[in-house]
Amino acid sequence: MSPGRQSADGRDRRAPLLVAANHVGGELAGDRERARQRGDGDRVEAEREADTAGEQPRGERDDQRLPRRVTREHTPRRGATGLNIRRAEAARAGRPTRDRGPVPGTVLFPGSRVHGVNRDDEFDFDHRPVTEQSFENALAAARDGDRLTVDDAVELLTTGSETPGIDERRKELVLEAADRRRAEVVGDEVTFVANLNNNVTTACNTGCLFCNFKDTAANFERDADTGHPGFTKTPAESRAAVRDALERGIYEVTSVSGLHPAFALDAEHHEILAGFDDPASEVNYKPPERYDTDPGTYVEQMRAMSADGAHLHSITPEEAHHAIRGTEWRYEDAYRRLREAGLASVPGTAAEILVDEVRDVICPGKMDTQAWLDAMEAAAAVGLPMTATIMYGHVENEAHRALHLKRVRELQDRTGNITEFVPLSFVHETTPLYERGVVDGGASAAEDELMIAVSRLFLDNVDHVQSSWVKYGDAQGLKMLSCGADDFMGTILSEEITKRAGGSYGEFRSFDDYVEMIRAVGRVPVERSTDYERRRVISGEPPHGPTLGPRADGTPLLRPSERATTGDAASADD
Repeated sequence: MSPGRQSADGRDRRAPLLVAANHVGGELAGDRERARQRGDGDRVEAEREADTAGEQPRGERDDQRLPRRVTREHTPRRGATGLNIRRAEAARAGRPTRDRGPVPGTVLFPGSRVHGVNRDDEFDFDHRPVTEQSFENALAAARDGDRLTVDDAVELLTTGSETPGIDERRKELVLEAADRRRAEVVGDEVTFVANLNNNVTTACNTGCLFCNFKDTAANFERDADTGHPGFTKTPAESRAAVRDALERGIYEVTSVSGLHPAFALDAEHHEILAGFDDPASEVNYKPPERYDTDPGTYVEQMRAMSADGAHLHSITPEEAHHAIRGTEWRYEDAYRRLREAGLASVPGTAAEILVDEVRDVICPGKMDTQAWLDAMEAAAAVGLPMTATIMYGHVENEAHRALHLKRVRELQDRTGNITEFVPLSFVHETTPLYERGVVDGGASAAEDELMIAVSRLFLDNVDHVQSSWVKYGDAQGLKMLSCGADDFMGTILSEEITKRAGGSYGEFRSFDDYVEMIRAVGRVPVERSTDYERRRVISGEPPHGPTLGPRADGTPLLRPSERATTGDAASADD
């Protein structure tokens, strides 16, 4: 046995990975065979009206039509429980709420892992998963490659909005359609990147209820008497971490950080912010000397983390907003300055759900939907490739998810700059939303599969859809590769976000692990660059290592002795 495959106690490290891969492979084969035996179902569609967003109706497919259903109220089956708006307000204020048990009237829907209530009524949401479309019509449109509407997406995400619960037979039909589309668009390759996650700071005052990555910034001040588990890195510390990782062979550095009050774009920005009468309350600014550690400026951190040829993937729209606060600068001004300092691409996180009535509940202190879109268009305007995400499984419903997909697709229509779409399933365990009783769980496995599948079918202008093994785990993450996903994240040498939110999967992933798992489900492992422009099909026997990084030579990222001590890593998202 190769030493790289043994754990410290001599056992084969591959065993649990291969068990997961073989289980998924057999499960998927059985699912697909059962779907074929059931048949494809009727492929007819009725002419219908455009949805509320102004999409045009498709023409009639054939002589047969399905009758239009009568619209009626529908209770969502989504995983997380939205209790009521008063609980959300109490959670934002830090006040205790009732226990996390179900409220009166709660029912357990088929296909859900947790209890659910009609959160549309509880939160007075305007957007509800109710359509005049039929599941059969939506599925037929997806199979035929038509551009889907919001109503189509709602029907596919719900497996039919007229009944509660996820219908397993219909779900498999959606997954099969998405898997076929994936094969048509990208073939059987499964990509991943050799990357380091180097987040600069956890200090943040934004107060998002879904997040447990951040720590109250006041606790980082020199005179603070409250302890905290957080950190802030200087530019020199970031540079050292990147240089070490480059020597090991990484290609990409990902950095998503808290909005530290001392963070400014550059020296000029510091001067502007300090000129406010009360900068702490007016523009969330305190000078670096107030803190134990000075994070430097965004420009300084970009220079440090792009050292020696690393591809730097950083500065979310929310961070870009922080980098121009208190000024009349535009997002383009910030992104152009940061690109000059070494920024190479932009993570489209901080998106959460791009519907303001949801953002008002889970992250009222963040930028609104239009601001997020404006920042992304600015990044594209200065030539920065970007990703896009959705963070789902909390208080939103399927209509919100569908609207989010529509806004991402429209953004891509305008820019053509999105390299991949990344669905991020809400990890709830130690977040304020969960601990303060606003939700009692996250999305179900069936919802996760449908989110991946409908993303593939709806986003007809985005080639790549990612499966986050950090969020889903090995077995479910592999299954997503047959639900429409074609990318399997990165090696993740170091990270904190998902682990701090209570996630349990975020461990370092070696090239050997990737190759064996991907091959075990019948797919082709491919090392890629951040923008997918450079690719290497991995062949042969282990050991395997990266070759695309500026100093990569095929050597494994970590030595066997180091592998035994890793396990604190996780995925950067929101």
